[in-house]
Amino acid sequence: MANSFIFSSESVTEGHPDKVCDTISDSIVDACFEQDPGSRVACETMVKDNMVALGGEITTQASFDYREVAKAAIEEIGYTNDDCKFNAANFFFVNALGQQSPDIAQGVDAAAADDKDTDEQGAGDQGIMFGYATTETPELMPAPILYSHKLGMAITDLRKSGKHTWLRPDSKTQVSIEYVDGKPNRITAVVVSTQHSADITTKEIRDILKKDLVEAELPGDLLTEDTEYHINPTGIFIIGGPEGDCGLTGRKIIVDTYGGMGRHGGGAFSGKDPSKVDRSAAYMCRYVAKNVVAAGLAEKCELQLAYAIGYPDPVSVHVDTFGTNQVDDAKIVAAVKEIFSFKPATFIKELNLLRPIFRKTTNYGHFGREDDLDALTWEKTDKAEALKSACS
Repeated sequence: MANSFIFSSESVTEGHPDKVCDTISDSIVDACFEQDPGSRVACETMVKDNMVALGGEITTQASFDYREVAKAAIEEIGYTNDDCKFNAANFFFVNALGQQSPDIAQGVDAAAADDKDTDEQGAGDQGIMFGYATTETPELMPAPILYSHKLGMAITDLRKSGKHTWLRPDSKTQVSIEYVDGKPNRITAVVVSTQHSADITTKEIRDILKKDLVEAELPGDLLTEDTEYHINPTGIFIIGGPEGDCGLTGRKIIVDTYGGMGRHGGGAFSGKDPSKVDRSAAYMCRYVAKNVVAAGLAEKCELQLAYAIGYPDPVSVHVDTFGTNQVDDAKIVAAVKEIFSFKPATFIKELNLLRPIFRKTTNYGHFGREDDLDALTWEKTDKAEALKSACS
């Protein structure tokens, strides 16, 4: 008897209140790195109604207008319509940023210090980070989150291209997929909720988005006559964005990663510079897991790293192939440790992270996008042959 189950993942567009915050926070990171690659950034954003508030700790030589960076991000998202209370043209701004604690800086800096165990650059915090890859899509991502992201990107394109002028920035998508014997078999349900202007009916929205969005973007062989469509299921969604809900940086960590199919260590990504291993080590974990799968060593791979603040080497490295390994798991682990270094200073350099690339990562997943491999270096599979050779 076939083993079947249904798994669902969601995505949100850049106009969702939490993603507005992620976008502003990552725009601040990039603004710092454009002038000072040695910046230490931990920028949190909150938005509500027409207010934008920044908090956190930044130590940088960069000098810029924080409000203007936030304004540019809001404009790029598309909050420029007069029918939205949250608007780039007029918002109340609070800047409560301070400097990084010297105690934390001492642990991260590549320098000796009293009672510090090493003079190497250490991890910016303790914690666990995960990376995941699977053969079920060409991007080596789980299908439910990948297709949810595709819907989110497409509905944003429909709005920004001007094809449907009634669309507003705040949208959410969700795709449910039936798996049979571990493989995607069919899409059982699609959920799309999008903010809209007052001059369109719900029926029109449902008809348009079923045709121009869902059927245009999702694989036809996975959509069936039994697929359920829930498009704006509440019936109305005029009040959206920060007017409808408070937004905070770092609240969409499952959207940012693997849609729940792969584990998450708990730390958010956006607003943090690469010394924060919550972000950079998660990128490294994806890089390793993707190369393991690309090498044909396993159909699925998850890598976990764990760090102590201020210490350069991980306290643990764990590889799980979920029984899909094509060679002995011990060989895979040995090859991973031979080919890759997990010291933050080393992989930050290898992945070339001390650049203003982080705004490109903010929306539609930090993983699985291959549109700019020069920026999203952790999506490269350039170590696959070396791993394969090490396991032969």
